[in-house]
Formats: sequence, C-alpha cells, structure tokens
Amino acid sequence: MRYLIITLLIVTAANLLAQHTEAERLKHYNLEQGLALQGYDPVAYFSSNKAIKGSSGIRYVYKGVTYYFSSETNKKTFITNPANYEPQYGGWCAYAMGENAEKVEIDPETFKIINGKLYVFYNAYFNNTLKSWNKDEKNLKAKADKNWLLISK
Repeated sequence: MRYLIITLLIVTAANLLAQHTEAERLKHYNLEQGLALQGYDPVAYFSSNKAIKGSSGIRYVYKGVTYYFSSETNKKTFITNPANYEPQYGGWCAYAMGENAEKVEIDPETFKIINGKLYVFYNAYFNNTLKSWNKDEKNLKAKADKNWLLISK
C-alpha cells in the first residue's frame, strides 16, 4: 500500500511539472489559437524545401502546440521526432531574435534550413529579414541562440 501511495504521489508531481512546463513553453511560442507556423506543414519545409499549407484534418498536438500537415506521411514523420521539425526560437523571426531579442511575427513562406533546423523570418512591407540574416548569419545566429535562451526561460 505504501508503494502505491508513493507511486501516485510521484505520478501526480510529474503531471503537475509537465503541465507547468507546457504552459511555460506555450507562453513563448508564436501561436495563433495554439496553432504553429500559421498552419503550414513543418515537415514539408524539409522534404519539399517548400512552405506548404497543412490541413486542419491532419493535425498533431505536441506539448500543447498544434501543427497541421499536408499528408498523413508528414504527420507520422513529425511524430517520430518532433524536435527535428519544430521551428527555432518558438517560430518567431530568427533575424529579430538575433538583432534585437524581439519576438516578431513571421511570413511562414520565408524560411531557411540551417544544419537541419527550421528558421522562419518576417517578410512584409518591402522588408525581407531573410536577406538581412544572410548578410551576417553566423553572428546573428549566435546572438539569436543566446537571446532565445534568455527569453524562453
């Protein structure tokens, strides 16, 4: 009986910690009603090198974040290793994260894959931040990595 009580306490504590961690994670992600990448398929960026709209009928929720997919195959691929396909910096503009440590909206069709990771950028009103990123990628990426660690705590 004692082991059962201890086990229940451990499971309850783990569930509370997971809920807290998920809430913290969601607080820092670029989401519209819980939806990541404005409904674009995260796997398609890698498999097609294109931004492809996902379908609300093919969805998966990972740690509170909802992703849409353009195919069941892409959904299954994502489920096997979500961390490989999630956008960096919570889906905020990589350039703004590096330049100013700011959470700036993105154009999901403006992206770059770097070392197997997805980076998305703001692109509106004649301001394509991917072009600015490309001019100083090494420095901006290093700064963005540090800034994201501070912001997402």
